[in-house]
Amino acid sequence: MAKLYFRYGTVGSAKTMNLLAVAHNYRSQKKAVFILKPAMDDRFGSTEVRSRSGLSCPADFQLGPNTTFLYKGEPLTPKSDSTKEDEIQIPHAPPLSCLLIDEVQFLSPFVIEQLYWITVRLDIPVICYGLKNNFKKSLFDGSKRLLELADSIEEVKTTCFYCNCKATHNLKFINNKAVSSGPSIDLGADEKYKPTCKKCYEFKVKSI
Repeated sequence: MAKLYFRYGTVGSAKTMNLLAVAHNYRSQKKAVFILKPAMDDRFGSTEVRSRSGLSCPADFQLGPNTTFLYKGEPLTPKSDSTKEDEIQIPHAPPLSCLLIDEVQFLSPFVIEQLYWITVRLDIPVICYGLKNNFKKSLFDGSKRLLELADSIEEVKTTCFYCNCKATHNLKFINNKAVSSGPSIDLGADEKYKPTCKKCYEFKVKSI
């Protein structure tokens, strides 16, 4: 039985670089793989998956909150309010070897559940990369549902920006000041977010 994987880490932990390496390995063996990303993540363009290291690859599809996966013309789960433009057909010939999802935290629980059913009904492994918690130390909705459904949960580790401890938190800056309030989803890169350990996080937001 194929597995649903959640590989999570803080900002700057090379999650996307890991995804691109896995995609390269599959494709170098002439195996079909889809790379998908949330439609809302347009930091590097609407169709590009890019690592902070500079590596990039075009995404095969962009996922909205109501995107529906079809197999042989039929949805895998009860259909949402998707339009024809929000439907993705999973090919049955040649078969897909894997689905790779970037920035999975931005996906809706509806889409996450379909990824689960892809592994069950189509026996296709799905590997998801993303953040577990937002900068307020709370779970993203997509990550919460994935934690509930994933067969394998793996941490992609990096060190704190300010010390040598393992990074566990995502610290947000506005006008060079650390903050812990505001909208839960606020797109940004190195200029806005830093990986930190819990002690450095709390020190920077002046909790200690």
